[in-house]
Amino acid sequence: MPMQPVRRAVRVLFVCAGNICRSPTAEALFRAHAQRHAPQLLLEVDSAGTHGLHAGHAPDPRAQAVARARGVDMSALRARALTAQDFERFDWILVMDRHNHAAARRIAPARHRHRVRMLMEFAPQLGVHEVPDPYYGEQKDFERVFELAEQATRGLLRELGGV
Repeated sequence: MPMQPVRRAVRVLFVCAGNICRSPTAEALFRAHAQRHAPQLLLEVDSAGTHGLHAGHAPDPRAQAVARARGVDMSALRARALTAQDFERFDWILVMDRHNHAAARRIAPARHRHRVRMLMEFAPQLGVHEVPDPYYGEQKDFERVFELAEQATRGLLRELGGV
């Protein structure tokens, strides 16, 4: 009997500045959507920040509270810095804003710069190009991040054939 080809996981990395607000929200949402709506997909999902100032820290408590209120747990996630090796490992490097885009492209080896894309490309119906940083904002800013990330991660799942 012929052997089945080994399927490799699609590897997705979400990136923001500090990896404590936007990218862990997107990571947790994408993971939850995939488990619920596309369990057949082989995925590896992670998040990182373009700077390492919060490395090892849990997501911002405000981001966690918004996610938890909507049934998404991100308490086990820990911040880390984006590295050049991430561009070897991940197929999709999805950033939150133009500053993250520029920073990620600076870190990326030249042959992998094309992998850096804006997360909001996957929710074109919203007409929003960036996920704004809520860190210095209010509760409503964290709620907006969750809503944008929810729409974009659903769109990404559709793109990957999961819905």
